Amino acid sequence: MRQTTTISAEDQAIATGFERFYELLRRLTPRSELSLTAASTLRRLERSGPHRLCELHAPEGVSQPAMTQLVTRLEKEGLARRGSDPADGRAVVVTITDSGREAVARRREGRTRALSALLEQLPAEDHAAIMAALPALEKLGDLLAENPN
Repeated sequence: MRQTTTISAEDQAIATGFERFYELLRRLTPRSELSLTAASTLRRLERSGPHRLCELHAPEGVSQPAMTQLVTRLEKEGLARRGSDPADGRAVVVTITDSGREAVARRREGRTRALSALLEQLPAEDHAAIMAALPALEKLGDLLAENPN
């Protein structure tokens, strides 16, 4: 049985605001050697450590064969490394390399510089409101990580 959730006007406004902000971040992110999926995968490995290859595709919204191809490319570029899972030698574990961390940091720095230029144009109250919202946004991200479906 499927549960139906009532969508409030506030929830709709938040979703619309997130869409707009996502578009802004995409435009602010410097063009680099990393696709959105590659950058997201590397950030996931950076943030939460090594993952089995089979665990990476679903959160990124790609097929397992597509993720295998991506990891192969990241490995060839020296941004990620494959190894066997110590608990199950048949499973492949993917780890970010130091070069992968540097690529993520460069991308983040470029985006931060571009965003900073915009934030400087905001009134202090708006800047403070964005800062105040960050803990709630972190919790929202944690909820998604815990319940990806």
